[in-house]
Amino acid sequence: MPEEMSIFPRIALKPEVHDYLRNVFINKEVLAAVSQGEAEQRFQRLLSCLSHPPALTCVRASTHLASLEEIQHRLGEELKQQQKCDSQSEDISITILPHPHIPDVLLLPVIGPRPVVQLSSEVIVGAQCGSAVLRGAHVFAPGILATPKFMKTGDAVSVFSDLEGKCTRGNKDFKGKRVFVGNGVAEMDRSNIFCSDEPVKGVGIRMVEPLYQSPSFDGVLPSLAFLQGEVVALDKIRGKVERILQNAKALHLDCIKAHCFNSIKAVCTDQAQDTEGPPFPPQSFDRVLLDAPCSGLGQRPSMACTWNLKEICSYQPLQRKLFHTAVRLLKRGGVLVYSTCTVTLAENEEQVAWALNTFPCLTLQPQEPHIGAEGMLGAGLSPEQLRLLQRFSPELGWSVAEARGEGDSPTEQPESPTSLAHRANKDTIGFFIAKFLKS
Repeated sequence: MPEEMSIFPRIALKPEVHDYLRNVFINKEVLAAVSQGEAEQRFQRLLSCLSHPPALTCVRASTHLASLEEIQHRLGEELKQQQKCDSQSEDISITILPHPHIPDVLLLPVIGPRPVVQLSSEVIVGAQCGSAVLRGAHVFAPGILATPKFMKTGDAVSVFSDLEGKCTRGNKDFKGKRVFVGNGVAEMDRSNIFCSDEPVKGVGIRMVEPLYQSPSFDGVLPSLAFLQGEVVALDKIRGKVERILQNAKALHLDCIKAHCFNSIKAVCTDQAQDTEGPPFPPQSFDRVLLDAPCSGLGQRPSMACTWNLKEICSYQPLQRKLFHTAVRLLKRGGVLVYSTCTVTLAENEEQVAWALNTFPCLTLQPQEPHIGAEGMLGAGLSPEQLRLLQRFSPELGWSVAEARGEGDSPTEQPESPTSLAHRANKDTIGFFIAKFLKS
Protein backbone atom coordinates (compact mmCIF):
# COMPACT_ATOMS: atom_id res chain seq x y z
CA MET A 1 0.00 0.00 0.00
CA PRO A 2 1.74 3.23 -1.08
CA GLU A 3 2.10 5.60 1.85
CA GLU A 4 1.14 8.64 -0.18
CA MET A 5 -2.42 7.33 -0.54
CA SER A 6 -3.11 8.07 3.12
CA ILE A 7 -4.11 11.49 4.40
CA PHE A 8 -1.33 11.28 6.97
CA PRO A 9 1.96 9.38 6.84
CA ARG A 10 2.33 6.24 8.89
CA ILE A 11 3.08 6.74 12.56
CA ALA A 12 6.71 7.78 13.04
CA LEU A 13 8.59 5.30 15.25
CA LYS A 14 12.20 4.89 16.22
CA PRO A 15 13.76 2.18 13.97
CA GLU A 16 14.28 -0.20 16.90
CA VAL A 17 10.60 0.15 17.92
CA HIS A 18 9.45 -0.31 14.31
CA ASP A 19 11.45 -3.55 14.01
CA TYR A 20 10.20 -4.78 17.39
CA LEU A 21 6.56 -4.25 16.43
CA ARG A 22 7.11 -5.80 13.00
CA ASN A 23 8.46 -8.95 14.68
CA VAL A 24 5.37 -8.98 16.92
CA PHE A 25 2.97 -8.95 13.98
CA ILE A 26 5.03 -11.32 11.83
CA ASN A 27 5.83 -13.95 14.46
CA LYS A 28 6.13 -17.71 13.83
CA GLU A 29 2.60 -18.54 15.01
CA VAL A 30 1.13 -15.88 12.73
CA LEU A 31 3.15 -17.11 9.75
CA ALA A 32 1.90 -20.65 10.36
CA ALA A 33 -1.65 -19.34 9.88
CA VAL A 34 -1.26 -16.70 7.13
CA SER A 35 1.23 -15.83 4.42
CA GLN A 36 4.20 -13.53 4.92
CA GLY A 37 2.58 -11.02 2.56
CA GLU A 38 -0.71 -10.99 4.44
CA ALA A 39 1.04 -10.52 7.79
CA GLU A 40 3.21 -7.73 6.39
CA GLN A 41 0.16 -6.00 4.90
CA ARG A 42 -1.63 -6.11 8.27
CA PHE A 43 1.38 -4.54 9.99
CA GLN A 44 1.60 -1.74 7.41
CA ARG A 45 -2.15 -1.08 7.79
CA LEU A 46 -1.64 -0.80 11.54
CA LEU A 47 1.06 1.83 11.11
CA SER A 48 -1.20 3.80 8.77
CA CYS A 49 -4.41 3.62 10.79
CA LEU A 50 -2.70 4.61 14.04
CA SER A 51 -1.96 8.06 12.61
CA HIS A 52 -5.61 8.61 11.64
CA PRO A 53 -8.56 9.25 14.00
CA PRO A 54 -11.18 6.52 14.44
CA ALA A 55 -14.40 6.89 12.47
CA LEU A 56 -16.46 7.27 15.63
CA THR A 57 -16.34 8.82 19.07
CA CYS A 58 -17.96 6.72 21.82
CA VAL A 59 -19.72 8.33 24.79
CA ARG A 60 -20.75 6.44 27.90
CA ALA A 61 -24.14 7.73 29.04
CA SER A 62 -25.14 7.92 32.71
CA THR A 63 -28.42 6.06 32.28
CA HIS A 64 -28.90 5.93 36.07
CA LEU A 65 -29.72 9.66 35.83
CA ALA A 66 -31.69 9.85 32.58
CA SER A 67 -32.84 7.65 29.72
CA LEU A 68 -30.51 7.05 26.80
CA GLU A 69 -32.98 8.81 24.50
CA GLU A 70 -33.04 11.94 26.67
CA ILE A 71 -29.24 12.05 26.89
CA GLN A 72 -29.00 11.52 23.14
CA HIS A 73 -31.34 14.48 22.50
CA ARG A 74 -29.68 16.83 25.00
CA LEU A 75 -26.21 15.93 23.80
CA GLY A 76 -27.22 16.71 20.23
CA GLU A 77 -28.60 20.11 21.21
CA GLU A 78 -25.48 21.06 23.18
CA LEU A 79 -23.09 19.95 20.43
CA LYS A 80 -25.15 21.80 17.82
CA GLN A 81 -24.89 24.98 19.87
CA GLN A 82 -21.17 24.41 20.33
CA GLN A 83 -20.60 24.00 16.60
CA LYS A 84 -22.60 27.15 15.84
CA CYS A 85 -20.11 29.06 17.97
CA ASP A 86 -17.02 27.38 16.52
CA SER A 87 -17.85 26.76 12.87
CA GLN A 88 -18.05 29.11 9.93
CA SER A 89 -20.85 27.00 8.47
CA GLU A 90 -24.51 27.84 9.07
CA ASP A 91 -25.69 24.31 8.28
CA ILE A 92 -25.07 22.35 11.48
CA SER A 93 -25.99 18.65 11.46
CA ILE A 94 -25.26 16.35 14.39
CA THR A 95 -25.64 12.59 14.07
CA ILE A 96 -25.79 10.57 17.30
CA LEU A 97 -26.51 6.85 17.22
CA PRO A 98 -26.98 4.23 19.94
CA HIS A 99 -24.28 1.58 19.93
CA PRO A 100 -25.64 -1.59 18.29
CA HIS A 101 -24.41 -3.87 21.10
CA ILE A 102 -23.77 -1.78 24.24
CA PRO A 103 -26.98 -0.28 25.68
CA ASP A 104 -25.50 2.77 27.46
CA VAL A 105 -23.09 3.95 24.75
CA LEU A 106 -23.71 6.58 22.09
CA LEU A 107 -21.76 6.92 18.83
CA LEU A 108 -20.84 10.20 17.14
CA PRO A 109 -19.29 10.02 13.67
CA VAL A 110 -16.01 11.77 12.95
CA ILE A 111 -16.46 13.50 9.59
CA GLY A 112 -13.42 13.82 7.39
CA PRO A 113 -11.11 14.40 5.82
CA ARG A 114 -12.86 17.64 4.82
CA PRO A 115 -11.88 19.86 1.85
CA VAL A 116 -10.09 22.54 3.87
CA VAL A 117 -7.89 24.96 1.95
CA GLN A 118 -4.54 25.69 3.55
CA LEU A 119 -3.70 29.32 4.33
CA SER A 120 -0.39 31.13 3.93
CA SER A 121 0.04 31.80 7.68
CA GLU A 122 1.20 28.66 9.49
CA VAL A 123 1.19 27.68 13.16
CA ILE A 124 3.16 24.61 14.26
CA VAL A 125 2.01 22.55 17.22
CA GLY A 126 3.46 19.48 18.94
CA ALA A 127 2.43 16.01 17.77
CA GLN A 128 0.33 15.38 20.90
CA CYS A 129 -1.49 18.68 20.40
CA GLY A 130 -2.05 17.87 16.72
CA SER A 131 -3.59 14.53 17.65
CA ALA A 132 -5.94 16.27 20.09
CA VAL A 133 -7.08 18.65 17.32
CA LEU A 134 -8.02 15.61 15.22
CA ARG A 135 -10.28 14.48 18.10
CA GLY A 136 -12.12 17.80 18.36
CA ALA A 137 -9.90 19.96 20.57
CA HIS A 138 -8.87 23.56 20.07
CA VAL A 139 -5.17 24.41 20.24
CA PHE A 140 -4.14 25.36 23.77
CA ALA A 141 -1.28 27.81 24.06
CA PRO A 142 1.25 25.43 25.72
CA GLY A 143 1.05 23.20 22.63
CA ILE A 144 2.05 25.94 20.19
CA LEU A 145 5.66 25.72 18.99
CA ALA A 146 5.87 28.21 16.13
CA THR A 147 3.78 31.07 14.72
CA PRO A 148 4.19 33.79 12.08
CA LYS A 149 6.46 36.60 13.26
CA PHE A 150 3.68 39.17 13.58
CA MET A 151 0.68 36.96 14.46
CA LYS A 152 -2.08 38.92 16.21
CA THR A 153 -5.37 37.98 17.85
CA GLY A 154 -7.98 37.42 15.16
CA ASP A 155 -5.55 36.26 12.45
CA ALA A 156 -6.67 33.29 10.37
CA VAL A 157 -3.99 30.57 10.38
CA SER A 158 -3.39 27.01 9.23
CA VAL A 159 -2.34 24.57 11.94
CA PHE A 160 0.32 21.93 11.31
CA SER A 161 1.57 19.12 13.56
CA ASP A 162 5.33 18.65 13.99
CA LEU A 163 5.93 14.98 13.20
CA GLU A 164 9.53 14.58 14.29
CA GLY A 165 9.68 16.82 17.36
CA LYS A 166 12.28 19.06 15.74
CA CYS A 167 10.47 22.40 15.95
CA THR A 168 11.90 24.58 18.70
CA ARG A 169 9.53 26.70 20.77
CA GLY A 170 9.30 30.25 19.46
CA ASN A 171 10.26 29.37 15.88
CA LYS A 172 8.95 31.76 13.21
CA ASP A 173 9.42 29.77 9.99
CA PHE A 174 9.67 26.02 10.60
CA LYS A 175 10.39 23.94 7.47
CA GLY A 176 10.62 20.47 8.98
CA LYS A 177 8.32 17.51 8.46
CA ARG A 178 4.77 18.44 9.40
CA VAL A 179 1.15 17.65 8.49
CA PHE A 180 -1.88 19.89 8.10
CA VAL A 181 -4.71 19.41 10.64
CA GLY A 182 -6.99 22.37 9.89
CA ASN A 183 -7.54 26.13 10.02
CA GLY A 184 -8.23 28.31 13.01
CA VAL A 185 -8.27 31.83 14.40
CA ALA A 186 -5.63 33.14 16.79
CA GLU A 187 -6.95 33.92 20.27
CA MET A 188 -3.60 35.39 21.38
CA ASP A 189 -0.81 37.50 19.96
CA ARG A 190 2.51 35.80 19.36
CA SER A 191 4.06 37.88 22.12
CA ASN A 192 1.48 36.62 24.65
CA ILE A 193 2.34 33.02 23.76
CA PHE A 194 6.12 33.18 23.80
CA CYS A 195 7.11 36.30 25.77
CA SER A 196 4.98 36.05 28.91
CA ASP A 197 6.69 35.94 32.31
CA GLU A 198 3.97 33.58 33.57
CA PRO A 199 3.13 30.08 32.26
CA VAL A 200 0.80 30.61 29.31
CA LYS A 201 -2.70 29.10 29.59
CA GLY A 202 -5.95 28.93 27.64
CA VAL A 203 -6.91 28.49 24.00
CA GLY A 204 -4.29 29.89 21.64
CA ILE A 205 -5.93 28.91 18.35
CA ARG A 206 -9.67 28.33 18.05
CA MET A 207 -10.22 25.72 15.33
CA VAL A 208 -12.93 26.74 12.87
CA GLU A 209 -12.13 24.42 9.95
CA PRO A 210 -10.58 21.22 11.29
CA LEU A 211 -9.55 18.63 8.73
CA TYR A 212 -11.59 16.10 10.71
CA GLN A 213 -14.83 17.32 12.30
CA SER A 214 -14.94 15.58 15.66
CA PRO A 215 -17.10 16.58 18.64
CA SER A 216 -15.48 18.30 21.58
CA PHE A 217 -16.90 17.35 24.98
CA ASP A 218 -15.32 20.13 27.00
CA GLY A 219 -18.04 21.09 29.50
CA VAL A 220 -20.76 19.20 27.60
CA LEU A 221 -23.38 17.51 29.82
CA PRO A 222 -20.89 16.82 32.64
CA SER A 223 -23.59 15.21 34.78
CA LEU A 224 -25.10 12.95 32.11
CA ALA A 225 -22.40 11.91 29.67
CA PHE A 226 -19.30 9.87 30.48
CA LEU A 227 -19.93 6.65 32.99
CA GLN A 228 -22.50 2.36 38.36
CA GLY A 229 -22.09 -1.25 44.73
CA GLU A 230 -19.07 0.70 45.75
CA VAL A 231 -16.04 1.41 43.60
CA VAL A 232 -12.55 1.92 45.04
CA ALA A 233 -10.05 3.49 42.65
CA LEU A 234 -6.29 3.61 43.20
CA ASP A 235 -3.70 5.63 41.30
CA LYS A 236 -0.36 6.94 42.46
CA ILE A 237 -0.70 10.13 40.39
CA ARG A 238 -2.55 12.70 42.48
CA GLY A 239 -3.86 14.64 39.49
CA LYS A 240 -5.64 11.54 38.16
CA VAL A 241 -7.22 10.85 41.54
CA GLU A 242 -8.49 14.43 41.73
CA ARG A 243 -10.05 14.08 38.26
CA ILE A 244 -11.77 10.85 39.31
CA LEU A 245 -13.28 12.57 42.33
CA GLN A 246 -14.33 15.61 40.27
CA ASN A 247 -16.02 13.38 37.67
CA ALA A 248 -17.77 11.34 40.37
CA LYS A 249 -19.13 14.54 41.92
CA ALA A 250 -20.34 15.82 38.55
CA LEU A 251 -22.06 12.50 37.86
CA HIS A 252 -23.67 12.41 41.33
CA LEU A 253 -21.89 9.15 42.12
CA ASP A 254 -21.31 8.87 45.85
CA CYS A 255 -20.28 5.21 45.56
CA ILE A 256 -16.78 6.02 44.25
CA LYS A 257 -13.81 6.35 46.58
CA ALA A 258 -10.47 7.29 45.06
CA HIS A 259 -7.11 7.15 46.81
CA CYS A 260 -3.65 8.35 45.81
CA PHE A 261 -1.73 5.16 46.48
CA ASN A 262 0.82 2.85 44.87
CA SER A 263 -1.30 -0.13 43.81
CA ILE A 264 1.65 -2.53 44.05
CA LYS A 265 1.49 -2.02 47.84
CA ALA A 266 -2.30 -2.22 48.12
CA VAL A 267 -2.38 -5.50 50.09
CA CYS A 268 -1.84 -5.09 53.83
CA THR A 269 0.27 -7.56 55.79
CA ASP A 270 -1.40 -6.77 59.11
CA GLN A 271 -4.59 -8.81 59.17
CA ALA A 272 -5.84 -6.80 62.17
CA GLN A 273 -5.74 -3.53 60.25
CA ASP A 274 -9.18 -1.94 60.02
CA THR A 275 -9.05 1.16 57.86
CA GLU A 276 -11.29 2.51 55.15
CA GLY A 277 -8.50 3.16 52.66
CA PRO A 278 -5.54 1.22 51.31
CA PRO A 279 -3.78 -1.04 51.93
CA PHE A 280 -6.58 -3.62 52.07
CA PRO A 281 -6.72 -7.15 53.51
CA PRO A 282 -6.42 -10.03 51.01
CA GLN A 283 -9.66 -11.08 49.29
CA SER A 284 -11.39 -7.74 49.90
CA PHE A 285 -13.06 -7.27 46.51
CA ASP A 286 -15.67 -9.03 44.38
CA ARG A 287 -14.41 -7.41 41.19
CA VAL A 288 -11.02 -6.01 40.23
CA LEU A 289 -10.32 -3.98 37.09
CA LEU A 290 -6.60 -3.87 36.36
CA ASP A 291 -6.47 -1.12 33.76
CA ALA A 292 -2.73 -1.40 33.59
CA PRO A 293 -0.15 1.24 32.75
CA CYS A 294 1.03 0.38 29.26
CA SER A 295 2.99 1.59 26.25
CA GLY A 296 -0.21 3.09 24.78
CA LEU A 297 0.67 2.08 21.21
CA GLY A 298 -3.00 1.55 20.36
CA GLN A 299 -4.00 5.19 20.89
CA ARG A 300 -5.36 6.99 17.82
CA PRO A 301 -4.58 9.31 16.25
CA SER A 302 -0.86 9.23 17.02
CA MET A 303 1.42 10.53 14.31
CA ALA A 304 4.66 10.00 16.22
CA CYS A 305 6.01 8.02 19.16
CA THR A 306 9.33 9.24 20.53
CA TRP A 307 9.87 6.39 22.99
CA ASN A 308 12.80 4.03 22.58
CA LEU A 309 12.58 0.25 22.82
CA LYS A 310 13.64 0.17 26.47
CA GLU A 311 10.74 2.44 27.38
CA ILE A 312 8.27 0.40 25.31
CA CYS A 313 9.37 -2.82 27.03
CA SER A 314 9.44 -1.38 30.55
CA TYR A 315 5.76 -1.97 31.28
CA GLN A 316 5.59 -5.77 31.37
CA PRO A 317 7.38 -6.15 34.76
CA LEU A 318 5.19 -3.44 36.33
CA GLN A 319 2.03 -5.04 34.97
CA ARG A 320 3.04 -8.37 36.53
CA LYS A 321 3.59 -6.77 39.94
CA LEU A 322 0.13 -5.23 39.69
CA PHE A 323 -1.29 -8.62 38.64
CA HIS A 324 0.08 -10.19 41.85
CA THR A 325 -1.66 -7.50 43.89
CA ALA A 326 -4.93 -7.80 41.97
CA VAL A 327 -5.13 -11.58 42.44
CA ARG A 328 -4.42 -11.28 46.18
CA LEU A 329 -7.13 -8.62 46.61
CA LEU A 330 -9.75 -10.61 44.70
CA LYS A 331 -12.18 -12.88 46.56
CA ARG A 332 -12.59 -16.50 45.48
CA GLY A 333 -15.39 -16.55 42.92
CA GLY A 334 -14.54 -12.99 41.96
CA VAL A 335 -13.79 -11.57 38.53
CA LEU A 336 -10.56 -9.90 37.41
CA VAL A 337 -10.52 -7.88 34.19
CA TYR A 338 -7.14 -6.98 32.70
CA SER A 339 -7.04 -4.28 30.04
CA THR A 340 -4.53 -2.17 28.10
CA CYS A 341 -4.61 0.32 25.23
CA THR A 342 -1.61 -1.11 23.40
CA VAL A 343 -0.99 -3.58 20.57
CA THR A 344 2.09 -5.52 21.76
CA LEU A 345 2.02 -9.23 22.53
CA ALA A 346 4.24 -8.73 25.60
CA GLU A 347 1.63 -6.56 27.35
CA ASN A 348 -1.44 -8.49 26.21
CA GLU A 349 -1.52 -12.17 25.21
CA GLU A 350 1.86 -12.94 26.80
CA GLN A 351 0.59 -11.50 30.08
CA VAL A 352 -2.47 -13.76 29.88
CA ALA A 353 -0.28 -16.83 29.27
CA TRP A 354 1.97 -15.82 32.18
CA ALA A 355 -1.01 -15.20 34.49
CA LEU A 356 -2.60 -18.57 33.74
CA ASN A 357 0.72 -20.30 34.44
CA THR A 358 1.51 -18.23 37.56
CA PHE A 359 -1.94 -18.30 39.18
CA PRO A 360 -3.58 -21.76 38.89
CA CYS A 361 -6.65 -20.24 40.59
CA LEU A 362 -7.38 -18.14 37.47
CA THR A 363 -9.35 -19.29 34.43
CA LEU A 364 -10.32 -17.30 31.37
CA GLN A 365 -14.02 -16.49 31.04
CA PRO A 366 -16.30 -15.53 28.13
CA GLN A 367 -16.95 -11.80 27.69
CA GLU A 368 -20.36 -10.31 26.96
CA PRO A 369 -20.69 -8.59 24.62
CA HIS A 370 -17.78 -9.97 22.59
CA ILE A 371 -17.40 -7.31 19.92
CA GLY A 372 -13.66 -7.24 19.33
CA ALA A 373 -11.45 -9.68 17.46
CA GLU A 374 -10.01 -12.70 19.26
CA GLY A 375 -6.53 -12.72 20.74
CA MET A 376 -3.45 -12.62 18.55
CA LEU A 377 -1.27 -15.62 17.78
CA GLY A 378 2.25 -15.65 19.16
CA ALA A 379 2.00 -16.23 22.93
CA GLY A 380 1.37 -19.99 22.89
CA LEU A 381 -2.30 -19.73 23.88
CA SER A 382 -4.74 -22.31 22.55
CA PRO A 383 -7.41 -21.41 19.96
CA GLU A 384 -10.05 -21.78 22.69
CA GLN A 385 -8.18 -19.35 24.95
CA LEU A 386 -7.66 -16.85 22.14
CA ARG A 387 -11.40 -16.86 21.42
CA LEU A 388 -12.11 -15.79 25.01
CA LEU A 389 -9.96 -12.66 24.65
CA GLN A 390 -10.91 -9.39 23.00
CA ARG A 391 -8.24 -7.63 20.97
CA PHE A 392 -9.56 -4.52 19.27
CA SER A 393 -7.37 -4.40 16.17
CA PRO A 394 -8.22 -1.34 14.06
CA GLU A 395 -6.02 -2.49 11.18
CA LEU A 396 -8.38 -5.42 10.53
CA GLY A 397 -11.31 -3.14 9.67
CA TRP A 398 -9.46 -0.09 8.35
CA SER A 399 -8.72 0.91 4.79
CA VAL A 400 -7.12 3.92 3.17
CA ALA A 401 -10.26 4.47 1.07
CA GLU A 402 -12.42 4.76 4.20
CA ALA A 403 -9.87 7.06 5.84
CA ARG A 404 -10.09 9.33 2.82
CA GLY A 405 -13.90 9.40 2.93
CA GLU A 406 -15.01 6.46 0.78
CA GLY A 407 -13.01 7.61 -2.22
CA ASP A 408 -10.01 9.44 -3.52
CA SER A 409 -11.12 12.93 -2.52
CA PRO A 410 -12.00 14.43 0.87
CA THR A 411 -15.64 14.67 1.85
CA GLU A 412 -17.84 16.28 4.47
CA GLN A 413 -20.75 13.89 3.95
CA PRO A 414 -21.43 11.60 6.92
CA GLU A 415 -21.84 7.88 6.43
CA SER A 416 -25.20 6.19 6.67
CA PRO A 417 -26.28 4.98 10.13
CA THR A 418 -26.07 1.37 8.93
CA SER A 419 -22.51 1.81 7.72
CA LEU A 420 -21.48 3.58 10.92
CA ALA A 421 -22.99 0.89 13.12
CA HIS A 422 -21.06 -1.71 11.11
CA ARG A 423 -17.79 0.11 11.80
CA ALA A 424 -18.50 0.78 15.49
CA ASN A 425 -16.65 -2.32 16.69
CA LYS A 426 -13.86 -2.21 14.11
CA ASP A 427 -12.59 1.31 13.57
CA THR A 428 -11.54 1.84 17.18
CA ILE A 429 -8.35 2.54 19.06
CA GLY A 430 -6.20 -0.54 19.65
CA PHE A 431 -6.94 -2.10 23.03
CA PHE A 432 -7.15 -5.44 24.78
CA ILE A 433 -9.42 -7.12 27.37
CA ALA A 434 -9.04 -10.40 29.27
CA LYS A 435 -11.55 -11.63 31.86
CA PHE A 436 -10.55 -14.11 34.60
CA LEU A 437 -12.45 -15.99 37.31
CA LYS A 438 -10.67 -16.81 40.59
CA SER A 439 -11.57 -20.22 41.98
